[in-house]
Amino acid sequence: MDFGRKEYEFLKELGLGPRNPGCYVNGAWKGNGPVFSSVNPANNQTIAEVTEASIQDYEEGMQACSEAEKIWMQIPAPKRGEIVRQIGDALRAKLQHLGRLVSLEMGKILPEGIGEVQEIIDMCDYAVGLSRQLNGSIIPSERPNHMMLEVWNPLGIVGVITAFNFPCAVLGWNACIALVCGNCVVWKGAPTTPLITIAMTELVAGVLEKNNLPGAIFTSFCGGAEVGQAIAKDTRIPLVSFTGSSKVGQMVQQTVNERFGKCLLELSGNNAIIVMDDADIQLAILHKSIYQNVLDQLLGVYKQVKIGDPLEKGILLGPLHTRASRENFEKGIEIIKSQAWKILTGGSSIESEGNFVQPTIVEISQNAAVVKEELFGPVLYVMKFQTLEEAIEINNSVPQGLSSSIFTSRPEVIFTWIGPQGSDCGIVNVNIPTNGAEIGGAFGGEKATGGGREAGSDSWKQYMRRSTCTINYGNELPLAQGINFG
Repeated sequence: MDFGRKEYEFLKELGLGPRNPGCYVNGAWKGNGPVFSSVNPANNQTIAEVTEASIQDYEEGMQACSEAEKIWMQIPAPKRGEIVRQIGDALRAKLQHLGRLVSLEMGKILPEGIGEVQEIIDMCDYAVGLSRQLNGSIIPSERPNHMMLEVWNPLGIVGVITAFNFPCAVLGWNACIALVCGNCVVWKGAPTTPLITIAMTELVAGVLEKNNLPGAIFTSFCGGAEVGQAIAKDTRIPLVSFTGSSKVGQMVQQTVNERFGKCLLELSGNNAIIVMDDADIQLAILHKSIYQNVLDQLLGVYKQVKIGDPLEKGILLGPLHTRASRENFEKGIEIIKSQAWKILTGGSSIESEGNFVQPTIVEISQNAAVVKEELFGPVLYVMKFQTLEEAIEINNSVPQGLSSSIFTSRPEVIFTWIGPQGSDCGIVNVNIPTNGAEIGGAFGGEKATGGGREAGSDSWKQYMRRSTCTINYGNELPLAQGINFG
């Protein structure tokens, strides 16, 4: 175990030790499940150990959470917003340490690790304002002396199951909104990033304790599929937010639907960038007339990408998250080679202790089966098109529908792209890449991406139940639609 290394000293500032209980249940840390070793993907050495949740731990946590929801939902929404504001301040105080932990345990480079934590801070700020704007509507009634109101109330408990690629940001998209909406949160972090789950929970728990609130308002579990299945089946959890693969997401949705619960799904992505012939780009689906010029620039840039320990300054590409991820990359490359597609650069794993692979560019046909799948590695497929309609067809031909982008300066192309016959994705960009969505908009995608929406816009409505209330303040009892029984 590497916990005693000097570069890991910052972990103590986050409340982490060589061995950690992995459940925050009823305001206390515990864990009676199996012991899991958190691994640094840059060298596959153990960072620290975590005792995961047992089903008994889960049940104890849910019983306490069910009691806490009765308290939390009665607190005025702006007061709940004040608690979330304090959570944001606690995150600010530990921004650098938390960002460093994300990079260490997940494998993304340090600027991205810090950026991920900053995203939760931004969500806290957003949610504070939202806590004073959970507005309903007053609707005109067709009946005299009647008033119709639309009222929003908390669901009760929101389950959040997150994935390794954004081990804490997705929690922020969900939990910040769920909390100000009056819900308790039950979080199951990714099995392979338990230290992030514990460190995040420590900060939230500290704020709740400081304000003399039940710790069970925020309940968290480190663990595997058993805990996730328990959340999906639990009738005490009206809404389950799941982030992961389309295959597992479909199973979660079926389980939640069987009990008439609600599901919010953020699943696979497979994002295209279209570069039109008028694009102002010095840099992907490339217009035939500029294909070779853009491709040459891409190849030059890819060969300069510095690969290494994600905590080191100047590194642009860290390791894949696990050995299994590296093996999946290698299998994907073998499929590409077996079908005789042209690998222009990269295409190999890097011999090392860690899970490093080369950034790869593949010249391929839009009809290749592998293009329709999410490989989850640094692989860029390039292909030619001749017309905008053809490019849109290629973009829309994959099962996933998360994010997409086009580079052009022509208004008619822009408005076709964002219109009804344009991109079918949930995120449709122009002259920016497909990544780095801002929190003010709703995040999510269509088709096999799941259809869920998190973070900004009116995503908050998914975390509340809507009641249409008709109030008769008169002395008669008229019926709607003018019905009269004589």
